[in-house]
This record gives sequence, C-alpha cells and structure tokens, in this order.
Amino acid sequence: MTEPVFRQEGPLFVPTGHARGPWDPSQQHGGAPAALVARAVERLEAAAPMRCSRLTLEFLGAVPLAPLRVEAEVLRGGPRLQLCEATVSGSDGRVLVRARAVRLRVGEVDLEGRGAQRAQPPTPGPDEAEAGTFPGSAGEGFHLTGMEIRFARGQFGEPGPALAWFRPRRPLVDEEEPTPLQRVAAAADFGNGVSSELRWDRHLFVNTDLTVHLLSEPRGPWVGLEARTLLDSQGRGLASSTLWDGQGELGASHQTLFVDVR
Repeated sequence: MTEPVFRQEGPLFVPTGHARGPWDPSQQHGGAPAALVARAVERLEAAAPMRCSRLTLEFLGAVPLAPLRVEAEVLRGGPRLQLCEATVSGSDGRVLVRARAVRLRVGEVDLEGRGAQRAQPPTPGPDEAEAGTFPGSAGEGFHLTGMEIRFARGQFGEPGPALAWFRPRRPLVDEEEPTPLQRVAAAADFGNGVSSELRWDRHLFVNTDLTVHLLSEPRGPWVGLEARTLLDSQGRGLASSTLWDGQGELGASHQTLFVDVR
C-alpha cells in the first residue's frame, strides 16, 4: 500500500514524512495543507454543481509537521456563486492558515461561436521533461516523495524562470486519489521553488500566501507551472505562474515572498 501524505484520525489529519517541506524538517511544504483546504472546500454542499474559480490561502506562520484540523464553511451561498472560508489549525486550536474560495456554478453558456479560450500548452510536455533534482536533499518530503516533478525548462537550484510539470506520487489522504482541484493547489505552491532567483543555502524566499485563479480544472494527471520570480532589495518578492495541463492554459497563481539572508 502506498503511504499517503496524510492519515485521517477522527477530525485530525496526521502528516507523514511526505508532507515535509524544504526549509525546515519540522515543517510542512505549503502545498500539502493547500491541498487539504481544496479538499475541504470542494466537499461543501451547494445548491447547484460548482467549481472553484479562486482559492486564496494566507499562511499565518509555518505549518508544523504535526496533526492538523481543517474546517470549511459557506459564507455566502446561492445557485450561481459561493463564497467559502476555511481554516487549518493545529491540534491545540491555533489557526495556522486562513483561506477564502469562490465557487461558480457549472453550466453551458453561449459564447457566440467563440468557444473556450485556452492557449495551447507549452513544450516540451511532461513526457519529454527531465526529473527535478532538489539540491542537497534526500529522504521524504512533499518536494521529493509527495510529488513527481519534471522540468521542461530550468531546474531546482538554477536561477531564472522555469517550466515544470507536477503530478502526485501518492494519495493525499488515506487511500483517496487526489482530485483535479487538489492537484492544482498542491502544485501551485511550488512557483517560488522552481523559479528561484537565489541560492537555497544562503537565502530564504518563503511565500506568505498563495492565490490560484482557475479558468478550468486540469484534465489528465499533470499540472504545469510556467513560473518566474521578481525580487525587491527591501526583502520582498513575487512569484507568478501560468498554470497548464496537457490540453491548454488553466489559469494563474501568485505568491508573496518574504526574502532574507539565512
């Protein structure tokens, strides 16, 4: 049996080593709780079929490699739009992540013959890309054993824009197959890592938030990030990514970065 990223024990989600992040061995990668938030949001009841069009997470601090409680509710409901809120808390009740999501109804709309507007996917695709090699890391981690990462342009540790493809290596919770929304949330948090402009061993460039805008959910197993990072000399940064699947453009994601010398 493939070990999941989280095991559910009652109301708590207990992380395995596959949730670990690159900055501190006692902390989770942001993509792991982001996927849990996506899971909670898409399980909310709705008056009509809905899909998430925007997901925003604010990290109130590092998420420890410890049991988490995830709760979600509908703040505003209706047949066309839902505004949802979610929190990720430690077992002690301290809130670690606050999130908001917008879900829009699913339905066919006459676009006067224009059809869906999706740019063609970039090349090379995941089948021609090379495996990501994270510098100086071994063992378990979300970036190592939680996600399969293939680089079409760039590589971990190489400065500059990059194109990388992602798919889960294992279930998110117990034996559950990650849903398309969960896969996007997990991958989108890698933007600052794949397009890093600074050396991992000399600087921190940690994201304090993550916002994902989705035109559609991914089809097929892979989610692509075409990412770049901008830095300011006052300790701030912005990582922006265009999101792709094998058929075209999905949307975009953005991360505010805290930048400092280690």
